[in-house]
Amino acid sequence: MKVLKFGGSSVGTPERIKGIISILKPRINSGEELTVVFSAFSGVTDSLIEMSFLAANADLTYTAKLNEFIQRHKNAALELLGKERFDKISNELTENHDQLRNLLNGIYLVREITPRTLDYVLSFGERSSNFIIAEALKLSDIKAEYLDARKIIKTNKEFGSAKVNFNVTDHLIQEHYKNNTGIVQIVTGFIAADVGGLTTTLGRGGSDYTAAIIASALNAEVLEIWTDVDGVLTCDPRKVKKAFTLPTLSYAEAMEMSHFGAKVIYPPTIQPAFRKGIPIYIKNTFNPDFVGTLIANDVNQENDKTIKGITSLNNIALLRIQGSGIIGVPGVSARLFGALGSGKINVILITQASSEHSICIAVSEKEAITAKENIEAEFQKELDEGLIDPVLIENNLCVIAVVGEMMRNTPGVAGKLFEALGSNGINVTAIAQGSSELNISFVINKKDELKALNLIHDSFFLSDNRRIHLFIVGVGLIGGTLIDQIIQQKQQLIDQYKIEIQVAGLSNSRKMLMDANGIDLENWRDKLLSSETTADVNIFIDNMINENLSNTIFIDNTANEDVAKVYARVLENSISVVISNKVATSGPLDVYKKLKQLASQKNVQFRYETNVGAGLPLISTLQNLIASGDRILKIEAVMSGSVSYIFNNFDVDKKFSDLVIDAKEKGFTEPDPREDLSGADVRRKVVILARECGHDISTTDVELVSVLPDALMKIPSVDAFMKELINYDDYFTKMNEEAKSQGKVLRFIGTTENGKAKVKVEAVDQSNPFYSLQGSDNMFVITTQRYHVRPIIIRGPGAGAEVTAAGVFADVLSVVN
Repeated sequence: MKVLKFGGSSVGTPERIKGIISILKPRINSGEELTVVFSAFSGVTDSLIEMSFLAANADLTYTAKLNEFIQRHKNAALELLGKERFDKISNELTENHDQLRNLLNGIYLVREITPRTLDYVLSFGERSSNFIIAEALKLSDIKAEYLDARKIIKTNKEFGSAKVNFNVTDHLIQEHYKNNTGIVQIVTGFIAADVGGLTTTLGRGGSDYTAAIIASALNAEVLEIWTDVDGVLTCDPRKVKKAFTLPTLSYAEAMEMSHFGAKVIYPPTIQPAFRKGIPIYIKNTFNPDFVGTLIANDVNQENDKTIKGITSLNNIALLRIQGSGIIGVPGVSARLFGALGSGKINVILITQASSEHSICIAVSEKEAITAKENIEAEFQKELDEGLIDPVLIENNLCVIAVVGEMMRNTPGVAGKLFEALGSNGINVTAIAQGSSELNISFVINKKDELKALNLIHDSFFLSDNRRIHLFIVGVGLIGGTLIDQIIQQKQQLIDQYKIEIQVAGLSNSRKMLMDANGIDLENWRDKLLSSETTADVNIFIDNMINENLSNTIFIDNTANEDVAKVYARVLENSISVVISNKVATSGPLDVYKKLKQLASQKNVQFRYETNVGAGLPLISTLQNLIASGDRILKIEAVMSGSVSYIFNNFDVDKKFSDLVIDAKEKGFTEPDPREDLSGADVRRKVVILARECGHDISTTDVELVSVLPDALMKIPSVDAFMKELINYDDYFTKMNEEAKSQGKVLRFIGTTENGKAKVKVEAVDQSNPFYSLQGSDNMFVITTQRYHVRPIIIRGPGAGAEVTAAGVFADVLSVVN
């Protein structure tokens, strides 16, 4: 015997019922002995509950819903059976509906709906659907019989969630099947009856439970639960898009997952099958050829992941009972749980510190007040004497459970789990783990539920891939190049480093585009241009924070002061920041210090390698030297790629103005070349270097001698400046010739030493490392306590979109690692 159960979504329409018949017919014709349990049509149970309460509240609109119920079942019967067969059974169907009408009218007259009466009302859902389906199977030449489960499943009188009397029930089931061999039994799910014949229901997942009860009584070969998904998934697919079907689960794993919110299976379903060792298959009505999930004792765990599934329950409240009066006092726990039991409060999670100073319990939010009142009533004497504090309630929480038998005796699972949560700013309020090591449960804020689920799922299931979500402001030359590099490297990062990058937000100065599932980067420029959302950095940040995606990194490729002002808010929300924008790191000292402090407090990264030296590994080198105990004594640097390019190519055959134009066209300079030639950019970089060395310095502390005469700096427009610059070619030629006459070359050098800094053009001879600079190269000469005689020299391209974007990309990967 094989027992199959089909849920409400599987029998939602006549077309779906026909699909089920197409599944059953070949199996029955091939000789399989089947019993089939059906739920009510989808939505019917909720409709019956609604019309019952409308009637109890004297609201006559219940009649309209009743008529909808009757018409839906008549239409289904007519479509499945055809008019001739429908006419033969219509009286029986009508009689059943008349009973329901009279029952609801009685509720309307007495203005009351009791649990006993509600159970009877709800029975009409399963009784109607199963009667129609049984007739449809008969019409398909299947020897089938409608079986009202109230005849064979007997319970107590706990209406709404009745307890089964297995001794009586097993005997009735076995006797019925002895007398009806060779006939496919079509059994009403969810409903039963007490020994006196009163209708009861089996509670949540009742149809599954019906199937399990029958399978257990008959020692069935297998129990099949047919639903609308491909088995038991690693996580709820509505919350984790990359959830996938688990091929196998042990009974223990299935029990744990069902207790903590897995909707496909329910704890009572597993218990009867577990007692008899009956394998359970979870299969998809809409994808019948898919193998589904097998739940059994002897499943092969050898190649399994460490964890099998992640489930969650939200709308949870945490109650904290604490005080000196519970330390070392016997019987406190018994009194506590007795008080909760008397109020029929379901305790979801329990945790107690070894100090015994506090006990935390998680319950449903709707039960929290009742739980608090019951506990305080039980401990009123201790409360009055100040031995126990008033019970504290914390709402808006959720419980997440990580389940898997392979966790047992596997070191590092909890470490990996909580490290991932902590690095993403998710605070864990309470933790519970049983001695079986089968389940780690923890409580977090409800707003972090999706983030935590996706984060854990990525960490444990996706071949150790880490999914990174980027939100990028500034997609001009540097930002656009960065996106192009991400596109080029995307597959290699997955294949070699198991890093999966998704760009979830883009913004320029006019438009912004956001997609939590990742923006398709093909033709991203056109998509951003056609976006109807006006750019607003504060709204952009709000959306990023509200999305609350795992492993989020905010990237600023602008030079905008308003964008720099949002960094603190981003870091406060445990999101790492990567910037090429120098405004924050060279701006007010207190802002710089606050950002560094926030990053440390929130355990996230604030990275700005490209602020000095574009793609050169300078900031990280300084940080590593200092972290290792070295002290930076002096840094001398040519660190403007644009000015370096101009002076490195300045000779008798070239005019200074032509070199400036050339550098601007190559993208080496800022849109206004005076930003570079004034020394303002180098001054900012010197400030950043000095601060990295531990000196409290601001731009006003830097001695600056501009490359340009004051008259050129005061010209109002860039175009006018470029035209006037030609008239100063002789001034720069004379400066260059004077240096050459001494065997020297001109270099624009920034220096920081002992907390002081200067920036100016200097003439250097062949003994100086800067003499040999070429192209747009930068060079940094770093003198430290350890590298005093022979300083560290870092040299390479210091300008250009490619190297700067690559530096930003490297910072992103540093955050990931």
